Amino acid sequence: MELPTEPLIVIEPRKSWRLVNLSDFWSYRELLYFLTWRDVKVRYKQTALGATWAILQPLLLMLIFNFFFARLAGIKSGNVPYPIFAYSGLLPWTFFATAVTNSGNSLIGNTNLITKVYFPRLIIPAAAVGAALVDLIIAFGLLVVLIIYYGINVTINLALLPILLVLLIVLALSVGLWMAALNVKYRDVRYALPFMIQIWMFTSPVIYPVPDKWRWLLSLNPMTGIIEGFRTALLGQPLNWATLGLSGVLSIGLLLCATLFFTHMEKNFADVI
Repeated sequence: MELPTEPLIVIEPRKSWRLVNLSDFWSYRELLYFLTWRDVKVRYKQTALGATWAILQPLLLMLIFNFFFARLAGIKSGNVPYPIFAYSGLLPWTFFATAVTNSGNSLIGNTNLITKVYFPRLIIPAAAVGAALVDLIIAFGLLVVLIIYYGINVTINLALLPILLVLLIVLALSVGLWMAALNVKYRDVRYALPFMIQIWMFTSPVIYPVPDKWRWLLSLNPMTGIIEGFRTALLGQPLNWATLGLSGVLSIGLLLCATLFFTHMEKNFADVI
């Protein structure tokens, strides 16, 4: 049997500040699926309620926010009942918070895999985002029940939902890549990340409508346009195209910058981690 004259696979260091190799990423798509499914199974392994936790978390927060902010603080939600107003904001936010937290810690949690096997490291935080997407799909079922219960009329705006979901995934992956790469070198990120997520939630219109006089400031937060977009698609509320457009530009820009930063740091992961 003759050996090939040229090597079949060449492994060489990446150039600095290079975007991810999409063909390389596609070659390992089965690994992405495996890691995503593994994260889902590990999360609910030996739990009494299993995937029900994906519904309980936003549901309990909705009940708490309804009592304190709607009943005690008197926050108005326009012509939409506050419980469904809050839940439609908590649905994308819970996904975002879970995806960023898990992807930010994903590289640290897969140390043995990183140091022993070659594959695009971006697959690990991407799998954490994919696992959080499963929770979002499960929790979406309760939102459908609430829409039916409160008699919300579904409009043509529902066609925006796939676009908004893509933007939400892009933003979560962007922040997750930044946090994952920084967490390898600076372990303080693991402790600062939950605090950052809490602050981010209160600067996003999860539990309150955006005041007109502060819209210019809150629009700098890309979650503002995405959350408002979800309410537009699901509850038929008016859409602010400028805010959504800015959220889209910021999300895509963050993904490009995060990918560059992640691939630049990637060559040192095995040595530092």
